[in-house]
Amino acid sequence: MLGPPHNHSMETPATFFLVGIPGLQSSYLWLAISLSAMYTIALLGNSLIMTVICMDSTLREPMFGFLCVLAAVDIVMASSVVPKMVSIFSSGHSSISFSACFAQMYFVHAATAMETGLLLAMALDRYVAICKPLHYKSILTPRVMLGMSVTITIRAVTFMTPLSWMVSHLPFCGSHVVPHSYCEHMAVAQLACADPMPSRLYSLIGSSIIVGSDVTFIAASYILILRAVFGLSSKNAQWKALSTCGSHVGVMALYYLPGMVSVYISWLGQDSVPLHTQVLLADLYLVFPPTLNPIIYGLRTKQIRERIWSLLICPFHNSSLCS
Repeated sequence: MLGPPHNHSMETPATFFLVGIPGLQSSYLWLAISLSAMYTIALLGNSLIMTVICMDSTLREPMFGFLCVLAAVDIVMASSVVPKMVSIFSSGHSSISFSACFAQMYFVHAATAMETGLLLAMALDRYVAICKPLHYKSILTPRVMLGMSVTITIRAVTFMTPLSWMVSHLPFCGSHVVPHSYCEHMAVAQLACADPMPSRLYSLIGSSIIVGSDVTFIAASYILILRAVFGLSSKNAQWKALSTCGSHVGVMALYYLPGMVSVYISWLGQDSVPLHTQVLLADLYLVFPPTLNPIIYGLRTKQIRERIWSLLICPFHNSSLCS
């Protein structure tokens, strides 16, 4: 038997209150300092990479195009959550308006969906560059790059729009205290007076399909890359390729593992894992990748490292280093 329809306008709270990380209040100052440092590195590093790639006409290979988009997504992802986290940890300003909460939710989860798609695109780029070098430019044309970027964006928007709509239209007539450091959708949905299962199920299935398919193709790409690398006669070339692939896989592990573990814990082991551990895992995959990506994908790339050196040093020196 159907109950009465929810009056969404009357049951929409004006404000939510973010707890932060329950149980770790004594470490809030240290967390605020650490997050501020990582956010500064993420902003400076990703902005520098975007500036260098956009200014230098020689950096027009597909890899640099994907890296530029990844840097932009990292800035959006970090900026969506870190300033509010620092505000909570440093001054206790935990209130966030209803509209701001769902805007944060949308941008955070859309950015993470885009990030996993871009990591797949970059893995495919490395596969073509190493395994099919003679056909690199004919396979990854500007039109193909644009198509991949648009597809990644459409996929993220298509996934997030229904989820945001479902959660934002739940009735919130009880507690408005979110046991999290940002508006993570499961933490918000569980405050609803109605059953949040449809949105939770949609999120679990959608994220599993997106991440599962991306990880499968990424793993296949790197397996094929490793087969090609071990076929090289030069040990130096093998070591260089393995070092690059290893750092990439490390960053991907830091991104995928905490994110998926936090999703499945909220479903399968919510009562057995401390709440502060769940929140830390969810925070980890939003803060670490934007901080590490500029270093792993940017500064370890010779062309970008040289251009950054020229950009930072040459305006102040008239030496042969800048020629």
